[in-house]
Amino acid sequence: METRDLTRSPRNEEVLNCLYQRPGAVFKLICFPWAGSGSIYFARWGQTINGLLEVHSVRLAGRESRLQEPFANDICQIADEIASALLPVIQDKPFAFFGHSVGSYIAFMTALYLKEKHKLEPLHLFISSATAPHSTSQLQIPEVDGLSEEQVQSYLQHFGGTPKHVIKDKEALQQCIPILKADITLLRNFSFDTPSKPLLSWDITCFYGSEDVIKNIEGWKDVTSGKLDVHILPGDHFYLMEPNNEAFIKNYISKCLELTSLASY
Repeated sequence: METRDLTRSPRNEEVLNCLYQRPGAVFKLICFPWAGSGSIYFARWGQTINGLLEVHSVRLAGRESRLQEPFANDICQIADEIASALLPVIQDKPFAFFGHSVGSYIAFMTALYLKEKHKLEPLHLFISSATAPHSTSQLQIPEVDGLSEEQVQSYLQHFGGTPKHVIKDKEALQQCIPILKADITLLRNFSFDTPSKPLLSWDITCFYGSEDVIKNIEGWKDVTSGKLDVHILPGDHFYLMEPNNEAFIKNYISKCLELTSLASY
């Protein structure tokens, strides 16, 4: 009887980008990109990260191979979709989430969805450049329709993390603007009440740049009964693009998961 590999179904491959498959990996690391971004940056982590990890990067609707799909405007809707795609991928091995900026909130909501609906939970939640979801110190997000092209360019560079050479390329810019606007709308629509009790049970680690303007990182402790660790690395909102910082994060994730796994025995 022929068996079908559910982890390689067309729909899963649309939502999850795994450039470097490692059947012998011990852990799965699921990465959630920032506003205006696609899946490629984190998918490439799979080439250089510890061999014990297989990296899958989330690809949202409206970009890359999902270009023809309409943008989602609700993080809960996205979490539902990602969780469905993840189920066959994480069924046989422990997994962890890493999210940067808006990706942190999508990662968090996906973790909640998996726990509530399927009794599955990430071994660790790694948060990057994101204020606690219930914090009153959230950045003011502008109305998308009121943004000029110059303002969108500025947001692409600072909020969206788009390199300057892409912003100066008119054709590339026209492709980026709709994606960033959709993600800004997504963030504007997102709200989360202060939890009355911890919602997750595993540890959370937060990374952010020393020059970033985000506040209340410590608020992430409210959402888990596990411990919270915070690491400040040199740089701004996109500190992780500095090679030394990226290497630190990848090494930290690998060692953290190994230690967590050993401690659970």
